[in-house]
Amino acid sequence: MKLYALADLHLRYEVTRRALRDLNPHPYDWLILAGDVGETEEHLRFALGLLAERFARLLWVPGNHDLWTIPAKPDDLRGQAKYERLVAICREFGVLTPEDPYVLWPGEGERCILAPTFVLYDYTFRPDDVPVEQAVEWAAEENLLCSDEVLLHPDPFPTKSEWCHQRVRLTEPRLAEAARQAPLVIINHFPLRQDLAVLPRIPRFSIWCGTRLTEDWHTRFRAQAVVYGHLHIRATHHRDGVRFEEVSLGYPQNWDPARGVQPYLRQILPDPHAAPAAAKPLRGSVYRPQG
Repeated sequence: MKLYALADLHLRYEVTRRALRDLNPHPYDWLILAGDVGETEEHLRFALGLLAERFARLLWVPGNHDLWTIPAKPDDLRGQAKYERLVAICREFGVLTPEDPYVLWPGEGERCILAPTFVLYDYTFRPDDVPVEQAVEWAAEENLLCSDEVLLHPDPFPTKSEWCHQRVRLTEPRLAEAARQAPLVIINHFPLRQDLAVLPRIPRFSIWCGTRLTEDWHTRFRAQAVVYGHLHIRATHHRDGVRFEEVSLGYPQNWDPARGVQPYLRQILPDPHAAPAAAKPLRGSVYRPQG
């Protein structure tokens, strides 16, 4: 029994939808979907309808594209309401979300708790000499403007930064409580650290990639691993002895459709780089918060 992860499917592309249809069944394994499944509710339903039948369990966190409000869909929801609609769709398929209790990993490897989170960005992944209120203008100097500035609405919060900060305040006590019980696998769409939000071709895009408020989460909350996407640059990094896995598939130019999706599944647990160890079965699979 293994835990795999994948992010940034971007199912608006037919080539990606075809490749996902051809993905092999993994009847005993779990799969993390670390955001940007698509841009509409139909994309999410398509993915969950396929993958819920091929994996024993799914976990999902939202990406920025998932939260977009498409102008061609005038009845589409915005902001928090859009997020809550996506959570409701996930629950129709039995998929775990950041709004559900964290779960103990019941498979091979070290005892740990899987913690899906939803934290946005607040434009703080920028040089210290650039004021936060000038961050978007600073990126525009390099002809960069994220589509989120038009399509991702923070309603009912005044700004995306305030929505981000509210999500941090909601998430930190849950992570702290869980970390008292076991090490965590923290799952978020955006990288938790600024030094991981490195995009060589478009470096100033970093302002749309996370918040400095999460820089120490991996040590503060006893992370065994951190799973994220968003960058479309698959990689394994280590910080303070913690493994960070960027697990995105990306746009068709970021991967080889001829290979299908299967080779791009990233194994998270058991740690594929760790020495083999005897499996330790757990009693039950749901982490119950105390108090």
